[in-house]
Amino acid sequence: MSSAVLPSSRINLEKISVMLVDDNQQSLDLLCQIVTGFGVKRLMRFSSPHEAQENLRRHTVDLIISDAHMPAMDGYELTRWLRREGPDPTRFVPVIIVTGHTRESEVMKARDSGVSFTVAKPLTPKIMLERIFFVAREERMFIEAQNYVGPDRRFKRLGPPAGMDGRRSDDLAVEVGEAQTPNLSQEEINLMMKPTKVSL
Repeated sequence: MSSAVLPSSRINLEKISVMLVDDNQQSLDLLCQIVTGFGVKRLMRFSSPHEAQENLRRHTVDLIISDAHMPAMDGYELTRWLRREGPDPTRFVPVIIVTGHTRESEVMKARDSGVSFTVAKPLTPKIMLERIFFVAREERMFIEAQNYVGPDRRFKRLGPPAGMDGRRSDDLAVEVGEAQTPNLSQEEINLMMKPTKVSL
């Protein structure tokens, strides 16, 4: 992870459109303050993933930042819908999930939903800007397969999503029981999400 965010002539945040989705008004306000602080002028904010979904059917955006856990539809479900059923070209848009629950199973759930990156709460502008820069420079291919649609996950040998054939027998489904492991740090999440070359 870099020690500082460097300015880049290749990324102009004033010209991108960002959608924010969070059912908690204070969290939504904080996200809005962080993103507008980066110079973003075209900003859409929704407290309901269903409202965001309806908007995405009619309008394109350059980036989606969504809370992970919301009632009725969460950020993972919104991302899965976007990747499989969203209109072109919006379904290829980078999605950053923000969450206070960063156990390994939660990060894997985000990865297996087609999320581009996971950011741990509490949010800081520096970390958020670094993640936006990361997804803006995304080099992973977009994969469309029967059981997965999203950025190429083949940067770790961790097998298919939970519930799919071929999962290691010692991996538990995300929904099983109470947390058995502590939350991951942002650095540990970065190591899980950043792609590295593998031989196929």
